[in-house]
Amino acid sequence: MTSQQVDLLAIAAHRDDVELTCGGTLAKAARAGNRVGIIDLTQGETGTRGDAATRAAEAERAAAALGVQVRLNAELRDGYLANDEPSRRRLIELIRATRPRVVILPFPVGRHPDHRVASELGRDVCYLAGLAKYDAPGDPHRPFKVLYALAYREDPVKPSFVVDISDCFEAKLRAVRCYASQFDGAKAAGEIFPTGQDFYELIRIQSAHYGSLIRKPYGEPYFCHETVEVQDVLQLGVASL
Repeated sequence: MTSQQVDLLAIAAHRDDVELTCGGTLAKAARAGNRVGIIDLTQGETGTRGDAATRAAEAERAAAALGVQVRLNAELRDGYLANDEPSRRRLIELIRATRPRVVILPFPVGRHPDHRVASELGRDVCYLAGLAKYDAPGDPHRPFKVLYALAYREDPVKPSFVVDISDCFEAKLRAVRCYASQFDGAKAAGEIFPTGQDFYELIRIQSAHYGSLIRKPYGEPYFCHETVEVQDVLQLGVASL
């Protein structure tokens, strides 16, 4: 296995996106002995707060807090993401280099245009990266599973499943706190709308809500298009009554 290959890969538009939406899941996978990676599509250079260099340093600290082994940046243009051929070719190169089995993408609906495009671009690239004759660097590779992070959704999408992140929630919060330039004093970010509460407390409340859906302290919700397979109904979790 080369140094860039991973088992689980999260792809998102901006540094800090994956920490907010699936940081606990990444930390849990890393603690279980899996190799975990992140691809940030942009450097966050057009963000209102901070700058690209500051956010790069914050991202490295956040990755360490989660136990993430590989963090790459596609260096696409922040605020101008497009599902076009140059962007596809660049991301295919990174998919082929990391060769993940499972990929986590942003949900296709969101108020930030970059988040919506990142989802569409990521799904298309996961397919195209497996085409042997597609002209991009690296050997063909197609991930086995594509998941969508549902955290902080306002639209009524029922999660396909929720990951119990109770043991990793504090690691998730430590990773989020690494982005002081973005979140210290903030009341909202990304797809998280303001409620008047402290931003970090809002993350705790939201994670507790998702956890309650599976009768656990904290959780992260996901959607997948495929029907989830169950081998033994006697082993199903979450009490019905």
